[in-house]
Amino acid sequence: MITVNTLRKMKTEHQKIATLTCYEASFAALMDNAGVEVLLVGDSLGMVVQGHQSTLPVSLKDMCYHTAAVARGSRNAMIAADLPFGAYQQSKEQAFAAAAELMSAGAHIVKLEGGVWMAETTHFLQQRGIPVWAHIGLTPQSVNAFGGFRVQGRGDTAAQLTLADAKAHEEAGAAMLLLEGIPASLGKRITESVSCPTIGIGAGADCDGQVLVMHDMLGIFPGKAAKFVKNFMDGQTGIQAAVAAYVEAVKNGSFPGAEHIYAD
Repeated sequence: MITVNTLRKMKTEHQKIATLTCYEASFAALMDNAGVEVLLVGDSLGMVVQGHQSTLPVSLKDMCYHTAAVARGSRNAMIAADLPFGAYQQSKEQAFAAAAELMSAGAHIVKLEGGVWMAETTHFLQQRGIPVWAHIGLTPQSVNAFGGFRVQGRGDTAAQLTLADAKAHEEAGAAMLLLEGIPASLGKRITESVSCPTIGIGAGADCDGQVLVMHDMLGIFPGKAAKFVKNFMDGQTGIQAAVAAYVEAVKNGSFPGAEHIYAD
């Protein structure tokens, strides 16, 4: 069984961590068998499953439903679940209540979005036995505040602020960090600056692991793919082989390649 201690040891031993989003039992079993260490029940389901234009309409009820389904399919992977928009920003107590529901549904760790201002919530949850995966950089729940899906952390001032976000969550006890949509050099700097594992998505090859949305990795989400996406179905005979190819590419460091990263 993969735990937060397993992932910390992998960071120490420079073993890359393979993560994919997952929303149901059959794919959970398939990914588990392929060696994916972390299954993220992401609020990305709002876009790839429900057909919304953003993650914002996803409810806590939705997240609990899909988390329970993934938990029934997985035997070895660590299951992470997103705290959805509006379910945790109001207060630490609100965050705990929502996180407790996700843990009861089968999550082993919860993910929340936000920088320094959310570190107190990370500390509050961690003290009460709920491991936290802090998501910084491009945080999709803040897409309207950002004015769209834009790379974050470019320039010295923005980079320093993002690094401060990472350090604040580490000091608050975060078990993991998710770095999204930042320059590769900043992803490397943060990874080397914190003791907890970093998982990147559009954050360069030097993160301790990588994550992709399952539908992007399989090339089945309509529309233009983000720069950091690679279709692992290309040249494969089936989904199991595609997932195995993804795991291998993360492990050997060939993904992400130069074409998938953001410059300063």
